[in-house]
Amino acid sequence: MSIQNRYEFVYFFDVTNGNPNGDPDSGNMPRLDPESSKGLVTDVCLKRKIRNYIQLTEGNTPGYDIYVQEKGVLNKQNQKAYDALGIKPEPKKLPKEEGKAEELTRWMCANFFDVRTFGAVMTTEINSGQVRGPVQLAFAKSIDPIIPLEISITRMAVTHEKDLEKERTMGRKHIVPYGLYRVHGFISANLAAKTGFSDADLSKLWQALQMMFEHDHSAARGEMSARRLFVFKHKDVLGNTPSHKLFERVDTKRVKGESGTPASGFGDYDISINKEGLQEIGIAVEEVL
Repeated sequence: MSIQNRYEFVYFFDVTNGNPNGDPDSGNMPRLDPESSKGLVTDVCLKRKIRNYIQLTEGNTPGYDIYVQEKGVLNKQNQKAYDALGIKPEPKKLPKEEGKAEELTRWMCANFFDVRTFGAVMTTEINSGQVRGPVQLAFAKSIDPIIPLEISITRMAVTHEKDLEKERTMGRKHIVPYGLYRVHGFISANLAAKTGFSDADLSKLWQALQMMFEHDHSAARGEMSARRLFVFKHKDVLGNTPSHKLFERVDTKRVKGESGTPASGFGDYDISINKEGLQEIGIAVEEVL
């Protein structure tokens, strides 16, 4: 059964001497808001890490396949539904029978975690429909401005023997010395009813947000950590108050250094939540992390 409550959440993560989300249009420099000099991380980047964690931990569990995966071929993914249901695909078209078309899309939702969670446009040459997912993330933005650094690196080895006498190969790495990022998330029970997103799926989503950075370390992202996760649970499907009023209850104060200047570590911040009056309007709060 799908979830029966609306949710919003506020998620904090940080980076130390790493690149949380490089911009390919800027030489892979950390993404930056040019107006405020605050760092940005896209929703696509965060969803990728969630997908990778689910694939790592639930890869062999029925119903937890991942639709959008590295080097995945979407036509082949869509074909799985046709094969399972014994339907012959028509190029770029869903079956003319509405029942069969809906059955294809339901099969994709039931078998792919990211389809029933984030939604997907599956209208490729082998068409499995389109799904609007119940879980959506905004862009993450750093609390204070960041200062991206470009670090020169060298490689002692060469590719060809003829290059043995040449000087070392030079390269570049882009890092953020420190940045604490905040992102808002939304979970719709109405859309969950259409995709089958369940309480079990929700539990795995919270687990992924807590642990996904622990399995994503690399030379570029050596030190990234999940720091805080506040979950607002409404008492019913439609919800009891606008999301922005809940987000305003989560406050981040600078306790070391000056606000508006780059921070040096997580200890520079105090993160708090105002729970006053929430129970009266039907909102339960859980500090998952």
